[in-house]
Amino acid sequence: MRRSLLAARALAFGLTMLPARQGAALGLDPAFHRPLIGPERAEGVVVWSHGRSLAGEDSTTPTPPYLRVLRDSGWDVLRFDRLREDDSLGRSTRLLVALTARLKRQDYHRIVLAGQSFGGFLALMAADDTDNVDAVIATAPAAFGDFQDSYSTWRLNATRLYPLLARVRRARIMLFFFHDDDFDPGGRGIESRAILARRGLGFAVIDQPAFLEGHWIASSGLFLRRFGDCVRDFAKDDGLAGEFFCHPSWGDAPSAALRLPRELLRPPTAAPALLAAIGGSVPAAAATRTDAAAGDIWYGFYPNGREILLAIEAVHGQELTAIYAIGPGIDRNEPAEWSRRTGRCDGGDMVFAQSGHSTLRFRLRDDGGLAATWISPDGKTKMKGGLRRIDRLDLATRTAANGGQGQ
Repeated sequence: MRRSLLAARALAFGLTMLPARQGAALGLDPAFHRPLIGPERAEGVVVWSHGRSLAGEDSTTPTPPYLRVLRDSGWDVLRFDRLREDDSLGRSTRLLVALTARLKRQDYHRIVLAGQSFGGFLALMAADDTDNVDAVIATAPAAFGDFQDSYSTWRLNATRLYPLLARVRRARIMLFFFHDDDFDPGGRGIESRAILARRGLGFAVIDQPAFLEGHWIASSGLFLRRFGDCVRDFAKDDGLAGEFFCHPSWGDAPSAALRLPRELLRPPTAAPALLAAIGGSVPAAAATRTDAAAGDIWYGFYPNGREILLAIEAVHGQELTAIYAIGPGIDRNEPAEWSRRTGRCDGGDMVFAQSGHSTLRFRLRDDGGLAATWISPDGKTKMKGGLRRIDRLDLATRTAANGGQGQ
């Protein structure tokens, strides 16, 4: 749908849309290219606030994919876009509070403020200033610089956060803190949980979740896969009192969405030869198992939210053949697929490099898993992932749940 039609629909609901430089919009802007549902039929409205960069306009950045889960569950999802030069905590919070009041007058059943980094601070500050906010979802909240470039103010990302949590009027609060976040002084999860528990409000603190690293990881497909449903359930839990817990299961075992050939149901024979070829060793705990349990199949995922499965079929000296499967992406044009790849053992790596295909490199880890590197056919893009060793029982269980059929 053209942006002009979206703008017209937004104006019909009284939302603020102003022209801005670089094709951005200021004020409340529909987050996705589809009509708004409206306050009478929507589950509620989510207003997402982007971060603030010193190098560019974050108002032009994509909406994080995890908000699609709320969109697809019947919520209206909006963006609060600002220009960098006018974006301060005080000014932007006042504007966000005013916009929230407008949404309240339109009789939205629920009003949820979400935000990344600087936007997370804005969402919390608005929840401090008004009773109109029902819930806040703040991912990697930070407003005072990172360790490398802003050491003198970096700790304020913690010391200014805690008073906000202590003053929130009535909104339930969901916080995400990530490992390897240069904006995080550390320890914020423990202190935030203690503060919110004392308040008696509904809350969730997801502190250093496994597999998710870095300040911007909430904008990844992997975050959508592992926490999208949890965010949706938290946003809708009007009667929540006390702590809300997330237990993401995606990525724990091959899902029914992962296409696999029937050949993978046959007994494996190649794993020990492969380990010898790349100079690895079978972990002590696996040495007493069958060849299959010793590990010729590995399963994991990429940061973009696609599952990975690698199954070695045969090893001849340094040469090997394998089945490589990837699950569907978060977009419709990224279907699940599998292929048979030929490669070789090279300096401790398994390398699959064929003309016209992506290059795959897998290095055996000490724990028996694999560190994966995907390289695009033109060599310009790389992506890393991790895989753990699985056995045939995992695949048999998965296949039975999928109707008992390989593909």
